[in-house]
Amino acid sequence: MDGGSSLNILYAHTLELMGIVLDKLHPSVWPFHGVMPGKRVQPLGQIDLPVCFGTPSNSCKEVLTFEGVITVGPSFDQAYECDVECVEHAEAQVDDEALAATLDKMASEALDSTCRHAGSFEPAKGIKKVPLDPCHPDGKALRVSDTLDSK
Repeated sequence: MDGGSSLNILYAHTLELMGIVLDKLHPSVWPFHGVMPGKRVQPLGQIDLPVCFGTPSNSCKEVLTFEGVITVGPSFDQAYECDVECVEHAEAQVDDEALAATLDKMASEALDSTCRHAGSFEPAKGIKKVPLDPCHPDGKALRVSDTLDSK
């Protein structure tokens, strides 16, 4: 059990060593994500077990729900395959972060170049000013082509 984890995982082999048969498990509805990088793990079930914390002179007993009774193959080949997948997953995540940083940089450069040119645009000839509100001429106007219809 990992005290810093929000998920209490108990391996099926450990349950067997404790003399608890799998029939005692309650069904688990939800799979786990992230126990093994990039993989979904369907637990065998869940079980409530009393757990003692501390030393004999200063202890506490609580019932914890072990929501993840899983089985992991003990072979070297499976362990190596899992390690390779973890490395590939980590490398892909680094590549994703690098790509995101590059895209952010390109977007900010594009915005900077747009802002530098703002206001330097010179309209073509034949421009007239049209008040935004003809009933209240406050000087705010649009500049439009003088060839546009008055409608």
